[in-house]
Amino acid sequence: MKASTLKNSLFLLALLAIANPLFAQDGVVTIDQDQDISKLLEYKKDVKTVDLYKIQLDFGSRSEAMALEQKFKNTFSQWPTDVVYETPNYKVWVGNFSTRLEADIALLKIKKKFSKAMVFEPKKDN
Repeated sequence: MKASTLKNSLFLLALLAIANPLFAQDGVVTIDQDQDISKLLEYKKDVKTVDLYKIQLDFGSRSEAMALEQKFKNTFSQWPTDVVYETPNYKVWVGNFSTRLEADIALLKIKKKFSKAMVFEPKKDN
């Protein structure tokens, strides 16, 4: 009796092993997404959501900062600039560099014309 129970058990186990792939489901998933989503993802890359490095040219009064920004734009147009007010000074910040190395390479070029320039990592707004 034990031999027939063992044979039946092995037969059922073999049957299950063979039958399992027969009931598996295959399918193809097609994603139909609006083209604006791709544009938004590209835009999000430009938004300051990651750690960035900037270069600070100098600081001073508002008029000094605006003049410095204009002088920088006339010399180097490839990097974006910001004039930021942090009490009590206006600061001129340059670029959005994703790595410190990238910022240091740009700093070498910028320091030739703006000797007070320095690399820093801005504080994140929480």
